[in-house]
Amino acid sequence: MATNPKQDDHPGSNTEKDPDAWVSGHDPMTGAQASYLKTLSEEAGDSDAFADDLDKAEASRRIDALREKLGR
Repeated sequence: MATNPKQDDHPGSNTEKDPDAWVSGHDPMTGAQASYLKTLSEEAGDSDAFADDLDKAEASRRIDALREKLGR
């Protein structure tokens, strides 16, 4: 019987990758990333955290940093 990875209590180690290792990390950030980053930067009072020209990897790093700063 085949296993279903969706039901595994401990998914594989590749479920979270360092943004520097993303194949598409240099693509422009997604609309969802832009929206979330803008919201977080406003909530954190850090207008410098948001920029329109970020790539996916940098947006992800900034989102992670702001989430940590806000205790999320």
